[in-house]
Amino acid sequence: MVKLLINLFKLRIGVIMSITALVALVVTPGQPVQPWEALILTISVLLAASSAGAFNQYYERDLDATMPRTKSRPFVTGELPHNRWWLLVISSLLLIGVGVAGFLLNGMAALHIFLGAFFYAVVYTVWLKRRTWLNIVIGGASGSFAVLAGASVVDPQIGAVPTLLAIVLFLWTPSHFWSLAIAQKNAYATAGVPMLPVVVGNQAAAKAVLGNTALLVGISILPFFYGLGWVYLLGALAGGGYFLLRNVQLVMDPSPKIAMSSFFASLIQLIVLLVFAVLDSQLTG
Repeated sequence: MVKLLINLFKLRIGVIMSITALVALVVTPGQPVQPWEALILTISVLLAASSAGAFNQYYERDLDATMPRTKSRPFVTGELPHNRWWLLVISSLLLIGVGVAGFLLNGMAALHIFLGAFFYAVVYTVWLKRRTWLNIVIGGASGSFAVLAGASVVDPQIGAVPTLLAIVLFLWTPSHFWSLAIAQKNAYATAGVPMLPVVVGNQAAAKAVLGNTALLVGISILPFFYGLGWVYLLGALAGGGYFLLRNVQLVMDPSPKIAMSSFFASLIQLIVLLVFAVLDSQLTG
């Protein structure tokens, strides 16, 4: 049952969103934040992200059934009934997450938590995914709102560092997901989803990943000039350099195997960046 719920609510994504929100909270200059505020932020982001993840699976049951990667999801297999009661559960999770944040934290944090869920569930899943290759580019803003939510707990007036980190998350998502889409091109083509590799081919998509990652790494360096220190810069360069290396390999050989290496490199890049951002704030704060 636990594994079923982890799958349904896409808890891995929710955990990543919660961690990025906490990192933004830690590195944003301002008044010290109480431990209970960090806990409320974590729970609120996790509830909202879980709501969006479950709605994504509820709405896309037909697509999920056609793809090997998603055909074991609970609404497809029938392990969970695909009925309207789930919409009540999903809506309740979002209302609780946003409501608690608004009541115990502040309105700006609650707004950004809501927008993160809205962009994933509605903008990406409903409006864009089946219509345009820009789906993940625009829908990827959901991760950026987690950063802004964390920063808003410290200071509702968002400063330069959290703004830049939000842009980093916005740029990270296409490189991350297009790498996976190259590996899963045939599945997306069969499902009729216009992911970039389906539209332009793996080679052109690989070049787009490299170009986007180069911009991502360039932006990720900028917080160093707005208050973060050398420890952060080291992490940005190390993680970004590794991701770029994998992207270059992908351009040379846009095969599923190399695409998955690029996909995992994106996770390493993000983890290194976030860890070194926290280390920097603790060592120099």
